[in-house]
Amino acid sequence: MKFHNLTAVSLWVLMLFSCSGTAGDEPLRDVVERGYDVATRQALMMARELEPLEGALPRTVEEDGTLATAEYHAWISGFFPGVLWYLYEHAPSDELKSYAELYTARVEPAKNQTNTHDLGFMLYCSFGNGYRLTGNPRYLEVMETGARSLTTRYDPGVGLIRSWDSFREQWQYAVIIDNMMNLEFLSFIARETGRDEYMEMAVSHADKTLEHHFRPDNSSFHVVSYDTVTGLPHVKNTHQGLDDSSAWARGQAWALYGYTMMYRETGDRAYLEKARDVAAFLMSHPRMPEDLVPYWDFDDPGIPDVPRDASSAAIMASALIELSELDDSPEAVRYLDYAVVQVRSLSSPGYLAEPGTNGGFILKHSTGNLPGGSEIDVPLTYADYYYVEALGRLKKYILTGGRE
Repeated sequence: MKFHNLTAVSLWVLMLFSCSGTAGDEPLRDVVERGYDVATRQALMMARELEPLEGALPRTVEEDGTLATAEYHAWISGFFPGVLWYLYEHAPSDELKSYAELYTARVEPAKNQTNTHDLGFMLYCSFGNGYRLTGNPRYLEVMETGARSLTTRYDPGVGLIRSWDSFREQWQYAVIIDNMMNLEFLSFIARETGRDEYMEMAVSHADKTLEHHFRPDNSSFHVVSYDTVTGLPHVKNTHQGLDDSSAWARGQAWALYGYTMMYRETGDRAYLEKARDVAAFLMSHPRMPEDLVPYWDFDDPGIPDVPRDASSAAIMASALIELSELDDSPEAVRYLDYAVVQVRSLSSPGYLAEPGTNGGFILKHSTGNLPGGSEIDVPLTYADYYYVEALGRLKKYILTGGRE
């Protein structure tokens, strides 16, 4: 890892490997290993339970505690295979690899879908990680097909990838901040195939989102709809947040992760500046709880008696760890500091499941769509994915001193 503040780094080394008995001073190596241990036990329990159910992939738990599943066409379908690949990368075993391959295969039909913008989530988290770790050429073929499907949703006149085809009476050309997360998929395929137009689409989408999705305080709208004639926004709303002017927590986390990733992919410092700005908004927010696991929406007037969203904390932590490596300013250490607190919180009994419980999911207390009345204060498969990704980034960037 490239640090830019040696004094701060020295303090970090002392803190991370402290032998103090307090939870905050537990050696980070132990925190990471505990997280991996619980994650592996839970994921294998889940994989064994779902194996007989053809096509099934985990989503959340129902009110009665039973497992709620989805199939390949759900936007969340790629996360569980991705968790298995990450766990296999940490501690390779035949069982983990076999299950990773099994559940990745269940997502393959998604490659032909042209009615969703979420093919990055679906295919890159599953097949992308599988290809990275195994080099299986079949996995690349699947992703190439999926990338072609995704590009059908790009309108050059608007310069963005359409997110939703529904709500046409309200939105002409809806683009949600979540869609930034699918640009890594296009960037990867552009590199692998030499199809520069894929990268051009990703950059155009990121540029227009940067221009139109953010408020003066650097919080993000959830939904911006564009006029298909002028290519300019005609409304800015929310769908999963409190209201149109609120800061929906997961939306802010998507923005942080998306622009950190786009800076890594392009080297464009405008993306770095936006990632810094969003990080500053989140890290300085007066309604961020002490444990740094956000409430579902920063503007809910019921705070502190409202649901948390562990998925937002996991996404934030993973993004901040990467931003701490990419940033060349003194703020880099602060990003790492913040992410470590978040990972420590998520790895505590308040959020980390007791093995054998929680329906096989790793984290507790996430919120999917509170205004829609669904998935409130439950485990969510994407919370698990970004938590395990954050563990891996900490392992690589801190405990081993650099990329592996």
